[in-house]
Formats: sequence, structure tokens, C-alpha cells
Amino acid sequence: MSEELLVNVTPMETRVAVVENGVVQELFVERTAKRGLVGSIYKGKVARVLPGMQAAFVDIGLERAAFLHAKDIWQADKPDETGDATPNISDLVAEGQPIVVQITKDMIGTKGARLTTHLSVPSRFLVYMPYTDHIGVSQRIEDDQERERLRCIMDTILEERDDIPKKGFILRTAAEGADEDALRRDVDFLRRLWRSINDKIARSNPVTLIHRDLALAMRTLRDEVRPGVEKVRIDSRETYGNVIEFVREYIPDVESLIEHYPGERPIFDLYSVEQEIQKALARQVPLKSGGHLIVDQTEAMSTIDVNTGAFVGHRNLEETIFKTNLEATQAIARQLRLRNLGGIIIIDFIDMEDPEHRRQVLRMFEKALERDHAKTKITQVSELGLVEMTRKRTRESLARVMCEDCPTCSGRGIVKTPETVCYEIFREILRQFRAYEVESFLVIASQAVVDRLLDEESANVADLEIFIKKTIRFQVETLYSQEEFDVVLM
Repeated sequence: MSEELLVNVTPMETRVAVVENGVVQELFVERTAKRGLVGSIYKGKVARVLPGMQAAFVDIGLERAAFLHAKDIWQADKPDETGDATPNISDLVAEGQPIVVQITKDMIGTKGARLTTHLSVPSRFLVYMPYTDHIGVSQRIEDDQERERLRCIMDTILEERDDIPKKGFILRTAAEGADEDALRRDVDFLRRLWRSINDKIARSNPVTLIHRDLALAMRTLRDEVRPGVEKVRIDSRETYGNVIEFVREYIPDVESLIEHYPGERPIFDLYSVEQEIQKALARQVPLKSGGHLIVDQTEAMSTIDVNTGAFVGHRNLEETIFKTNLEATQAIARQLRLRNLGGIIIIDFIDMEDPEHRRQVLRMFEKALERDHAKTKITQVSELGLVEMTRKRTRESLARVMCEDCPTCSGRGIVKTPETVCYEIFREILRQFRAYEVESFLVIASQAVVDRLLDEESANVADLEIFIKKTIRFQVETLYSQEEFDVVLM
């Protein structure tokens, strides 16, 4: 499977698309004014302790206080505690106390950032955990011999070092196949970086940013360049130059993959990424068979509904449903990555009577999710054809980053009909008639509402005028939405 990374840079925004076999699978967006903070380390101050929630709110200088749960607090006297019992938050922190924390989830919607005191610092092949002595290997490295080889290399490297107080490391998926020299370079880099962070922690006052993770272009090279990635194409000469400097110092083995794209045609247009972005912001996703998905994102969860649409099949209804659901598994897995949907996700597959069909659909869906780098967990297909799943969420979804609630419907996705607004106007006129002495009424509303008042509702308007013995006039306001209106007393 061929894979390319496309980096599109504009003065205030950087976008990275992951393209597999010519099809866009993931999109990362970072804006200069709203750069993601996951991985950033702060010296904060405990603002409030909530024993009932076993949590504390920490002031780290953001617009909202960040959230720290008791289970995410590292304890020096119990560094390897793995029991289910969570210590009392009041025994761990106190209001006004300085505390060093790291962001694990960005601010999402109305929720503040999520914090931990289990600090970790990533490099190309390793993640350094300065408070532990454990050496772990990514679960995505499945070969037992390779896992053991990597552990042995790390043991050899760390036995030689007496300048690393704690020797907790996790070998990342990218470490598969890495040699001893590459891992040694990463250990040296992380040692220098942690020493710098530690010095800054000691010197800084509370509510200070201590360390911020790399910008998106560099972070992508560190995290997303894996075996199978053939090219990293960058359309900005300045960013290309910065990236080349970065990789020569830290990850020289990927320099040959990086190239500058000088073409006049925008790089995202060349690969139809812009078109895919527009599709990823739409509610309906067409399937090749003629069926479609309906994707709805709410505050609590996301739902995906599978429909046969125009697909009628060739044999029988059950076979049509089965084929639609099979095709939907691939499309859903891709949409989860492209839209970056996280949290609880409910998928409503079309109900299948054959238990074997249900098993095959679930197996196909699990296989499609294997390419997803975010942690996922799915359940069995229920009798109603529902699949419940969770997907780890550390940053805002694509829609939350690029869109805002509609000012007309306030995010409901629906607006009142002109008929409904007309009846609201009638009630408001009666309310004002009973409260005030007036000569006449002027109704200001949108074109669609005024048209209905003067046409379909004209008889009702006449009856109302007779009832209140007042004249009612109408005026169109083009700036009003369909739901807006004013009743002016004359």
C-alpha cells in the first residue's frame, strides 16, 4: 500500500493530508492562532479541588481552567501503583499549590483541556517517561522477536548511561526495524530535552508554559512517516527548508522522502483533497453501490446511519443489505479518520437476519479499523444492527475546527416553517393587543413569511383584524432569517 503525506502551507494555516493509494484518509489542520496544545507541559496552579468528582481544576493560563483527575496524578511514593483504588484528591493536591502538568486532550467544545502529571516526551522512535523505570514496546509491533530485539538494544544503551535518572521508555511503532545507532541518537536527544525542561521547571513561576510540542509539519514527520510512506510533498519553500533542517538533525533517514512541490496548481487540488474536505463536512456520504451514510455529530456522541438508497441489488433483499453493509464498513472507517470523530460512536447498520452476515460485517469493520492509528474499541452487532464503539479523541473533529453553528438555526439543523412563524406572529399580535392601546400593527418579517401572510394566511389575517378591530400591515426585511420577526406598535 503506497502512502504519501501532502503539506499545504498558508500564512495562518498548515494542513497535512495522508493519502493512501490515491485516496485521502486523514487530514490535520493547525491554525497559528489556535495551535493544538496536546503534549505541552505547563507549570500550573491548582485553582479548585472537587472531592466529589475526585478531580481538580488547574490554572495553566488558558481561557478555561484545565481538568485533572486523581487517577492522572503521579505519586512519588507509589510510582507503580496499578490497583483500582483511586487516592483521595484532597490528599494529593491543595488549592493554590504549584503543579507541573501535561495536556493530554485539547479544549473541546465547552470542556477545558485534560491534564496528567505523568509526564512524557516523544521523539522519532521513543517516548521518554521521566518518572518511571519501565521499558515498553508499542502493541502495534506484533513480531515477538522484534519486540525482544528492541528491548535488548534499549537495555544495552541504558546500562551504559548513568546520566539518566529514570529509564522509562516506550518504543513507538516507528521503531520497528530501527538499529542501535538510531535508538541511541533518540536517547541522547531526549536526555538533552528533558534536562532543558527540568531546568525551566525549576526556574519558572506558576502558570507558565514550560515546553510546547513541535509545529504540525515537523510533528507529522516525527509521528506519521512509517514504512510504506513513499513521499512527503511540501508546497512552501520556507517550510520545506525548515523541515530539511529538522530532519537532518533528528531523523536523517527520512530526508530522501521529502520534496518541494513548486507547481502552480495547488497541491490539494492536484490530489482532490479540497473536494474530499467538502465531502467530509457534508452530512450525507454516498456509497459506490448507490447507498449512503448519514453522519451526525452531537455534543455527547456521533451517529452513523447506513441506508441502501438507490441500491436495489441483483438477487434478494438480504443480499442487498449485506453488500451495502460490507461497503459501508470501509467507508465508515475512512470517515472516522477523515472527520476525526471521537468519543462514543453509534453505527446503525441495516438490520441483517443472517447471523453469519452480521459476523462478516463486524470482522470486515474490525479489519478496516486496523489502519486507524487512534485507539478504537467496538462491540458486537446487536439485534437491531447497532454497533457501539469508542475512538480515542485528543483533538477537535474536522467539523469543529473548520465550522461553527449556523446563525439561523443555532446548530439545530432545522428552521421553523413560514406557516409556524405566521401563527407565532398572530399570537404575538393578540398578546400586544391585550397589553397596550394601539392604533395599528406593523409586522416586519422575512420575504417567505410575509408572502405567506399575504397569500395562504390572508383569510386568517382578515379574521384577526376584525377580531381586534385594528389594521395590520406587513413589511419585508431582507436581513431577517425565516424565524425572525418584529411586531411594531403604531
